[in-house]
Amino acid sequence: MRLDKFLKVSRLIKRRTVAKELADQGRVMINGRAAKAGAEVQIGDELAIRFGQRHLKVKVMDIQEAAKKEEAHSLYEVLSEEPINH
Repeated sequence: MRLDKFLKVSRLIKRRTVAKELADQGRVMINGRAAKAGAEVQIGDELAIRFGQRHLKVKVMDIQEAAKKEEAHSLYEVLSEEPINH
């Protein structure tokens, strides 16, 4: 599944266009490598996302074309979440 679609379906990012922008800005990494919006995400991959004031690392646990709000959190496992110190 495309990275931008996974981020939206898992509700890590609310809109696919925002997910695409973050990826294109180099703020999303898959297994330690900067990833573009069209990069393929697979089960077991580790994603690192740099939001405005925080860093989030998650592990992909499942991939679904669509997920209800209640199911979205089961698609990933949070490995770490830390504030970014400026």
